[in-house]
Amino acid sequence: MTQNRVFIIAEAGVNHNGSVEMALQLIDAAVAAGADAVKFQSFRSEKVISRHAAKASYQLETTGAGESQLEMVKKLELDFAAHQKLLAHCRARGIRFLSTPFDEPSVDLLVNELGVSLLKIPSGEITNALLLLKIAASHLPVILSTGMSSLGDIEAALGVLAYRWLGEKAPPTPQAFAAAYRSNAGQRFLRERVSLLHCTTEYPAPFDEVNLRVIDTLAQAFDLPTGYSDHTTGIAVPIAAVARGASIIEKHFTLDCDLPGPDHRASLEPDALRDMVAAIRQVASALGGSRKIVTKAEAKNQAIARKSLVAARAIAAGELFSLDNITAKRPGNGISPLFFHEFLGRPASRAYAEDEALREPLAASGSLQEEGAA
Repeated sequence: MTQNRVFIIAEAGVNHNGSVEMALQLIDAAVAAGADAVKFQSFRSEKVISRHAAKASYQLETTGAGESQLEMVKKLELDFAAHQKLLAHCRARGIRFLSTPFDEPSVDLLVNELGVSLLKIPSGEITNALLLLKIAASHLPVILSTGMSSLGDIEAALGVLAYRWLGEKAPPTPQAFAAAYRSNAGQRFLRERVSLLHCTTEYPAPFDEVNLRVIDTLAQAFDLPTGYSDHTTGIAVPIAAVARGASIIEKHFTLDCDLPGPDHRASLEPDALRDMVAAIRQVASALGGSRKIVTKAEAKNQAIARKSLVAARAIAAGELFSLDNITAKRPGNGISPLFFHEFLGRPASRAYAEDEALREPLAASGSLQEEGAA
C-alpha cells in the first residue's frame, strides 16, 4: 500500500435483498466506483437472532412491523453456492471479496471454504467472546468496528483476540483476556493483525453524533491503524474522516435507495459511491507529508510571485536610498525586500532607472543577495 493510500470498502451488506443477481450487480458497481473491496454479510439467521428479538427502530421504519427481525433477516441470507459465485465474480473483476461473519459456522465458511484473507468484526459482536475467539483462531488479520462501544469495550475485545493468538491455557475469563491484552506479546499480535473502525451505529447516523475526533482518540489509545465506518447520508463525512487520518473507509451502497429492505435508505447509490471514492483518493493524495517545504510545483513560481527591491523612481549615482526612492516589485529574482533596511541612508553606487532592480552589495555579506527559485 502506498503512502496515504486509503483502503475503501464498498459495503454491499444485505442490500442484495437475497438476490445473487443483484449481489453480482453490486460487485460491478463497486468496481466501477474504484473501491478496493466489496463486502457482504455471512450469517445463518437462526444462529444469530432469537425468535424474541425485536426490530431496531430504523428497521421498523424501512420494513414495517409485519414480520419479526428473524423473519426479515432470514430473507437476506446467502448460501454457500451464492458465496462461491460472488467470490469468483470478485476475482474475475479484480476487486477484493470480503464478508462479515455473524456466527461461528459463517467463520468456517469464509475461512475454510472460501479462503478469505481478512475478516471484519461488526460492532454488534464486539462483546461476543465466543465469536471473537473463533475469528482469532483463524489467525487472519481483522478489522474491528467499534460502534456502540466504550474504550473499555474495545480493550476487552482486543484482549479476547490476544488471548487466542497467544494460545493461552488459562480459562477464558475477562481477567485472562485483560492479562493477554497487557502482555508485550499480546500487544505485538494486535499491532500485526488488527485495524479499528470508528463507527456510529444508527441508520442513518445523526451528524452531531458522528464525533470524528474519536478517530484520533482510538489511534492514540490503542496505537493501531484506525479508520471509519460511515452510516451518515451523503459523502462529506467519510471524506472528512480521511482528512482526519482514517486509513480505512467503509460505506454502505445500494443499486437504488428506494428498494425495499432495512439498509437501502442509509446507503449511497453507485454514482455517489464513485464520487466518494474519487474525492477520497484526492484528499489522501493531498495529505502528503508533514514537513513544510517548497514543493517542485511551487519552486518555478517563486521568482514570479515574490518581489525584489527596485527603484521607485529614477535614482542618481550617489543619491541616498530612502523609502521614497526604493520599493518592492515583482519579479523576485533580485535582492529580497527583507533587506530593505540595509539600504536606507546609503548612497547609490550608480544611477538606476525606475523599476530597475537594485544591484548593491549587502553590508552583511559584501555580495549581492539574489532570491532565485529554490
